[in-house]
Amino acid sequence: MMKMSAYFIKLFGYDKATNLKLIELLKIAKECDEAIGLMAHLLVAQQIWLKRCWGENTVGGSLWPDWDIMEMEAIVLRNNTDWVNFLNTLNEQDFVKSVSYKNSRGTAFANRLEDVLAHVINHGTHHRAQIGQHLKLCGHNLPSTDYIFYIREQDA
Repeated sequence: MMKMSAYFIKLFGYDKATNLKLIELLKIAKECDEAIGLMAHLLVAQQIWLKRCWGENTVGGSLWPDWDIMEMEAIVLRNNTDWVNFLNTLNEQDFVKSVSYKNSRGTAFANRLEDVLAHVINHGTHHRAQIGQHLKLCGHNLPSTDYIFYIREQDA
């Protein structure tokens, strides 16, 4: 049976690969500013959630930063490295421990780490789908971003 840390590292690998695919397309899709904004939001949200997992205060700051698309590849790689490093510090019992944090409005919450991690991955998938729709409307063909295709590429 796969350990939880290995499972989430695998999911963050998928997240990284698909974000990089879309960023390559966004670099040439200059007319899709809303899609670029969604990618910036996806990436900053990953940083915010990691800080929450570290126990840091995340109230304040922009959820919709005005980041340049040319900088986002490096942000994706840094986010992935930071998440993998964090996951590698955990033992199996840590995944059911509670993460206490405040949302952007300052309201306090606590959720199990495994649920926070699932949220981070699903949040990225949600916004990549939105990005894909914007790219299609701008006339671009999308790369394959389905998880199963990623797994097949990894297993090949």
